[in-house]
Amino acid sequence: MSTGTSTKRYETPNHPYQGERIDEESDLLSRYGLKNKEELWRAQSELRRYRREARRLIGEAQGDVEAANEAGADFVSRLQRLGILDDSDAITDVLSLDVTDVLERRLQTVAYRNGVGNSTKQARQFILHGHVVVGDARVTRPSYKVETVEENLVDFDEISPLADELHPERAEGQ
Repeated sequence: MSTGTSTKRYETPNHPYQGERIDEESDLLSRYGLKNKEELWRAQSELRRYRREARRLIGEAQGDVEAANEAGADFVSRLQRLGILDDSDAITDVLSLDVTDVLERRLQTVAYRNGVGNSTKQARQFILHGHVVVGDARVTRPSYKVETVEENLVDFDEISPLADELHPERAEGQ
């Protein structure tokens, strides 16, 4: 028994080759600039955990949606704070979430949408190289979940050479 092992944070697909699934995964990898399928599988596993928790809360309330909303108020508010759910959504809306809802909240995607890079892959590179801050904190994890209040605080670090708008790697008009 080794002491240095960590548990895997994602589940792989049950069948190794399914052409349609592979095509869909490849599309998501390129659209969100993910490094490999493991990152996608982590997002899918995170979404499964959210759905499992919502089903558990609804099941404990024996189908009473109002009681489930009260019991899962903290859970729903956490998802709303992360921007995965809208402010008007309830616990039943968790069951209809898609993996893109989770991927949209990654720092890499939010940074790209805020104009930090010309592409999601370039935004990822800027994050990994330490050019991006969220508020006052430098974040070097592209998978960091950006809360809705932090969304407008994603920008270049002021000491980074990329903070200069005339830097050649900056997109036009940023």
